[in-house]
Amino acid sequence: MSALTTPGGPYRAAADRYDNLAYRRAGTSGLDLPAFSFGLWQKFGTDYPHETRRDIVLHAFDLGITHFDNANRYGPPHRAAEKFFGQVLRTDLAAHRDELILSTKAGNPIGPSPYQRGGSRKSLLTSLDHSLRDLGTDHVDIFYSHSPDPSTPLEETVGALASAVTSGKALYVGISNYPAELAHEAAVLLRGAGVPLLVHQPRYSLFDRRPERDGLIEVAARDGFGLVVYSPLAQGLLTDKYLTGTVPESARAQNSSFLSPDVIDDTYRTRATALNQLARERGQSLAQLALQWVLRLPQVTSALIGASTTWQLDHNVRALDFPPLTEEELALMDRYGVHGTAVQV
Repeated sequence: MSALTTPGGPYRAAADRYDNLAYRRAGTSGLDLPAFSFGLWQKFGTDYPHETRRDIVLHAFDLGITHFDNANRYGPPHRAAEKFFGQVLRTDLAAHRDELILSTKAGNPIGPSPYQRGGSRKSLLTSLDHSLRDLGTDHVDIFYSHSPDPSTPLEETVGALASAVTSGKALYVGISNYPAELAHEAAVLLRGAGVPLLVHQPRYSLFDRRPERDGLIEVAARDGFGLVVYSPLAQGLLTDKYLTGTVPESARAQNSSFLSPDVIDDTYRTRATALNQLARERGQSLAQLALQWVLRLPQVTSALIGASTTWQLDHNVRALDFPPLTEEELALMDRYGVHGTAVQV
């Protein structure tokens, strides 16, 4: 337990933070990542109290989560999540910088300028400089191309990623949201530049199975990069939050541009209820079952989770405390974990 004894009080990291959470090797690299990484995609902008966000991040570190995933887009407003984490790094985690894996991304739109979007060398490397300023560090551990940019030659995007490493501003590089074939091309180009692709960050869950369907999992194994999967709980659809068919006032579907209440239909409820029943029979929650499922594959290095409370963090991290999934259970999950259920694909 940490020494966060009073709100805003001095922080001392938990002495047992490395005792429980499993670490997994990222592809064929030498880097281990925690089975769960913490993402600041949502609920880490200026619309949430600073102390609440701070307590969650520090609690994550106390649980052994050392990988914190950011992007220039995360807020609101854009870059707010990076600025927030920079404050926490400066005031609480500075002594632990060498224990942290900090990642950020660039390429998705953050403003009207043509240099605030896309995969050009100008866009990516300028954004990285801004991110380093906001985070208050001289390097990030992983720098991502957030999405492929069809209007920019892949060679230019890859060259910018490689430059981030050779300049000392990043230790490793990653890509996100790249289809399997393009991911393979990027991996080949990066390997040729002497900067191997460390990780790919795709969306993956029981209800969004594109990494299986388009061959990305096989490409990751062949090209030697790990997968750090996001939305493993399908924006909360793989929890018990929506099983009754109603949307709680505090739920993400009430105010998120990524999840509409319209998807909470009879088909979703039938499938989610069956998965929830399996989870109950195993003595775990639906969320824990869904997280355990994405981490069943060796190609999946880490699952990105968020949280609005420290309780959610504790609950989700316990997902790996349960027995391995059996072949019969996996078959049942395939029956009800149908690609495209209640999510845009």
